[in-house]
Amino acid sequence: MAAYRYLINRMLSLPLSKEKEREEWKKFLTIANTNKLPSYQIEKLKTQIIQKNSKNVNTNQTQNKWAIFTYHSQIIRKITNLFKQTDIKIAFRNTNTIWQITRPKLQDNTQDHDKSGIYKLICKTCNKGYVGQTSRT
Repeated sequence: MAAYRYLINRMLSLPLSKEKEREEWKKFLTIANTNKLPSYQIEKLKTQIIQKNSKNVNTNQTQNKWAIFTYHSQIIRKITNLFKQTDIKIAFRNTNTIWQITRPKLQDNTQDHDKSGIYKLICKTCNKGYVGQTSRT
């Protein structure tokens, strides 16, 4: 069946005139009948391939366009809000890279609570958390 599928796909993808395509299809059916394969199975296979190819064409047309922003501050969020009315999807990337994670750390004399960034506070009574961000020390 794989050989038939390949030949049908090849026939459908070649830029043939209608007459040449009919001739090719007749030869194809002759080969299938010689190998004792019923013609209805070949017809069914052809319609399945045509339907699959038409679905692929439709999905290729609806691919989304993406814009990638490096998240630095709340200003980036305001800029990306401008894209909500368009067909462009937004993705954020952080500034952390493997190099930044694996490089040797310099001596940092600032206290943990004096650093800016993203933080999480957890309530000791209800175990609920709050995630926040700051750009100030």
